[in-house]
Amino acid sequence: MPTEILMPALSPTMEEGTLAKWLVKEGDKVQSGDLIAEIETDKATMEFEAVDDGTVGKLLVPEGTEGVKVNTPIAVLLEDGETADSIATTTTKPAAAPTPAPGPATAKQEKPAPTPPAPKAGGKRIFASPLARRIAADKGIDLTRITGSGPHGRIVKADVLEQPATPMAAAPASTTAPMPTGPATDVLTKIYADREYEEIALNGMRKTIAARLTEAKQSIPHFYLRRDIRIDALLQGRALINKQLEAKGLKISVNDFIIKACAMALQSVPKANAIWAGDRLFQLKPSDVAVAVAVDDGLFTPVIKDAETKTLSQLSVEMKDLATRAREGKLAPSEYLGGSFAISNLGMFGIDNFDAVINPPHGAILAVGAGVKKPVVGKDGELSVATVMSVTLSVDHRVIDGALGATLLNAIVDNLENPVSMLA
Repeated sequence: MPTEILMPALSPTMEEGTLAKWLVKEGDKVQSGDLIAEIETDKATMEFEAVDDGTVGKLLVPEGTEGVKVNTPIAVLLEDGETADSIATTTTKPAAAPTPAPGPATAKQEKPAPTPPAPKAGGKRIFASPLARRIAADKGIDLTRITGSGPHGRIVKADVLEQPATPMAAAPASTTAPMPTGPATDVLTKIYADREYEEIALNGMRKTIAARLTEAKQSIPHFYLRRDIRIDALLQGRALINKQLEAKGLKISVNDFIIKACAMALQSVPKANAIWAGDRLFQLKPSDVAVAVAVDDGLFTPVIKDAETKTLSQLSVEMKDLATRAREGKLAPSEYLGGSFAISNLGMFGIDNFDAVINPPHGAILAVGAGVKKPVVGKDGELSVATVMSVTLSVDHRVIDGALGATLLNAIVDNLENPVSMLA
């Protein structure tokens, strides 16, 4: 019996992807482990292997198709003796399809609720997916009040789930004409009708960043802790280390020191080495530190695992490798998922200070600015000039309280102002 090849979930968070390229064609024979397609997730393009032997009978999804849901059939594999004619006459069996748990013998399969018709506003249709319309109907949500985030402003499931379940009849009356809140292509096209612009479709990465960071700012109670750090001793130590490593072709960056300082601080303040897990906290033992890396159209946060156990030169080599492969889109999900803490450094762009948005489920993120020469007052009141780096720790208040966050930041500052302690 023909076997369906299903759209794979290439990461724990993947719900859909783009079938970027077929590496086989209909009629090709494949063996388990052969590469058959390239799948583009929200973060990278990954190769997909066949899990069975057989002949490619039909490619169901053309290459370049976006938004293919996980577990959607994308191709049909024929066994020995089968022909393409059997696809139309024989029920295909899914490859690696999940087996549903058996229910009571008398249970009947319920038909899905009918999809409500597309709503209209001002005589114009509001574009929304069938699933979004069903959820809106169940929760009593007025779709005319939602701006969609899907293609061309289409309202999708995530847009509806973000809304409170408020009955449509309870919407307050307004005596003034409201700002249009329909799909972006209907509203913004009118506003910018007399301006020249280029419409750029969102790729999977940009959609994911927008959704996750919107969720983070709306659902995570951020608070911020700020400190100035004197890094002259660090810069002097870095110069000496790099002179010794010059023959090996290695060069330690200030960011490598920051990664090490944060990893050690998480070990000295273990209660802050935690993530929010919905109805509980996960307090991690190792220091798995994520570092933001800018790439075309977005960013990655590759994770350096067990960072507290690694030397500065090891951190430098690993970070350079992760950053290079992040920009090439070659990171595996296991290399950018996880961690409890993140670092975002914009100092190399001349930014003095900024506030970073927490990347869930992390408990905190450190925003790092540039090192700048500033006048400082010493302990005895003497005035001098020092290189000062401003940092802001954004903290998830569900995970870390104010005093605990301050203790963590003080530990980070102490490590950076006394870099010799990181070399022991």
